[in-house]
Amino acid sequence: MAVINELIEIMARLRDPDTGCPWDLEQDFASIAPYTIEEAYEVADAIERGDLSDLKDELGDLLFQVAFHSQLAREAGAFAFEDVVRGINEKMLRRHPHVFGDASAEDADAVLAYWNATKAQERKARGDTDASALAGISAGLPEWIRADKLLSRAARTGFDWPDPAPVFAKLHEEIAELQVEFDACAQDPDNADIRARLQEELGDVLFVIANLARHAKVDTGRALRSANSKFERRFRAMEALAAEQGKSFPALTLEEQETLWQTVKGHQQPTR
Repeated sequence: MAVINELIEIMARLRDPDTGCPWDLEQDFASIAPYTIEEAYEVADAIERGDLSDLKDELGDLLFQVAFHSQLAREAGAFAFEDVVRGINEKMLRRHPHVFGDASAEDADAVLAYWNATKAQERKARGDTDASALAGISAGLPEWIRADKLLSRAARTGFDWPDPAPVFAKLHEEIAELQVEFDACAQDPDNADIRARLQEELGDVLFVIANLARHAKVDTGRALRSANSKFERRFRAMEALAAEQGKSFPALTLEEQETLWQTVKGHQQPTR
């Protein structure tokens, strides 16, 4: 498509050693990676808000990230944008034999089975001998997503609680252990061993929460985004309410701030 070729040409111009953009010329894979992650999250945010106009823009920004990494790889003699597209085309054809081949799939579970089997074959072809049920789960995933994938893969082997009740019990157990380390840290805040144990116990609590979300079939990242949005909405409302009263919010006592918080909570209805 002409528009795709134009994007590739724009990216090449930005990286031209003589006439390109100084900022773009300073970048490498590592420096661009955080922007790629950020753009992916902004795509998710636009979807969450149901803003299709914004989604179009954010998808464009994400596509630009693909073009940027592809240009860097082209300069290194590794691959080009066309190779990226060719690779994903081949992968989709290979992983959907029920659509592009003679196989059949009656439901989504059957499709997932094809997908996982094909991925396993691909890893084997690359010389990956890891036979674990957890093989292929990227260490570069956001940790909430990685936790969900680890737990889901383990559950396929039967290593899973049958219902949420024991997960809640485990959560209470981990919170109690976390409290012990918090108390110990309060007594000796500079003790590196205690702080390491505190971090470990906090991680255990978060991991159990991820498991609880999986049992509830709730996306943990989406739930946290919702909580973040709710907190931001209420905090901004508190600031506005304080200003209406002729007060500076940071100058209020904690008790006065809490009164505003309760007022705001009472006025704001939960969002669906």
